[in-house]
Amino acid sequence: MKTAPQSTMDRPDTVSLCSVRVGSELFAIDTRLIREVVGGATPQRVPLAPEYIAGVVHYRGEVLTTVSFRALLGLEQKSGTSCVLVFDDEQTDERFGLMVDAVGGVMALARSALEANPSTLDARSMALFDGAYRMQSGLMVRLDPQRLRPSQLARRRLFGVPRPIRTGEPG
Repeated sequence: MKTAPQSTMDRPDTVSLCSVRVGSELFAIDTRLIREVVGGATPQRVPLAPEYIAGVVHYRGEVLTTVSFRALLGLEQKSGTSCVLVFDDEQTDERFGLMVDAVGGVMALARSALEANPSTLDARSMALFDGAYRMQSGLMVRLDPQRLRPSQLARRRLFGVPRPIRTGEPG
């Protein structure tokens, strides 16, 4: 994917978006909201965490909780490494990662091109998606990192509960 010229991205009527892929689907996130992209990440699982928590990754001397976007979409987990987009929420002082299959390029689109979520979406999709852009290759769904924060996902309770503790046979 081509990167838009800097002069195009600085215009007030455009938004700069980073494209990401999960499975065959295309998503976009406002580039101003992404702190960093970490490639080749393999999160360590967290016992008793909900399915949507991919695990934790080491990030600049810290442990970063990482959300699996595949799990939120109900897709099977992919083995191997993935890309992690790092977000900082300055309002809540929450830093987290979003694990995706691939990160594409940066593009500038007209702010007015964003269409609202269709009313036919299920509650889970409505909770995640922030609208869509019509592209030549199909729809590109916009994501709002605020909706993907682990604390926000836990509060909504739409994406599963913590895994049960497995104990030995009753004795």
